[in-house]
Amino acid sequence: MGIFQRLMTVIRSNINALIGRAEDPTKVLEQSLIDARSQLAKTKQEVAGAIADEKKLQSHVEREKKQAEDWERRAMLAVTEGRDDLAKQALMRQSEHVQAAQQLHETWVRHRSDTENLKSSLRQMNDRIEDLKRKKNVLVARQKRAEAQQRIQQTISSMKDESAFETFQRMEEKIDDMERQAIAAAELAGELSGDTLQQEFKALEFHGSTEQRLIELKSKMGMLPAGEAKSPQQLSAGEKGAEHVHDAELVDDDDDKPDA
Repeated sequence: MGIFQRLMTVIRSNINALIGRAEDPTKVLEQSLIDARSQLAKTKQEVAGAIADEKKLQSHVEREKKQAEDWERRAMLAVTEGRDDLAKQALMRQSEHVQAAQQLHETWVRHRSDTENLKSSLRQMNDRIEDLKRKKNVLVARQKRAEAQQRIQQTISSMKDESAFETFQRMEEKIDDMERQAIAAAELAGELSGDTLQQEFKALEFHGSTEQRLIELKSKMGMLPAGEAKSPQQLSAGEKGAEHVHDAELVDDDDDKPDA
């Protein structure tokens, strides 16, 4: 194969590929239907012309028959009048019109048969066009379903790409890490701010408050004797008061002793 032939093959293949991609089934079907209807209209005109010719031939046949009958009557009139010579001429004319009528009748019969075939073909063409119209609607619906399925498959295929999901996962991990860092920074700021000794005592006071509330709750529920329903703070205060009384007694005793 020469270079020129190979080049022409490549050009034709590219053109066919472009045409195939640009070919819209819906538009092609619609154009095919338009072409079929145009052909049907032309066929109708041809059939109408054939019918008109058939009617004209039939009219010629009838006219020749009438002429033959007229010349027969003239021949009979000539015989009545004793004019055999005119009767013979009239019979010759009658024979000519009879032959013409027979020939035209044969032509008319053939033409009528052809016209009937054209009518049958026209009906078949019309039926086929109606069938094409129904098929076109079905094919267009199938095309739309196929296009919808293709779009769905393309969407599903695009969803198989994990880049979007990986991005979301990476951002989620980044936000979680930011939240953990913020919590750690807040805890560290709380531990390093203020007097740490005071914070420890506040924690003990909160713990004591919790124990006090627990004892009060048990007392309310009747789970503790009346004498034991004292809070830890009250007990601590009583013990501290006793210590102060004991210390005061010791001081008083020292004051009562005589000076040496």
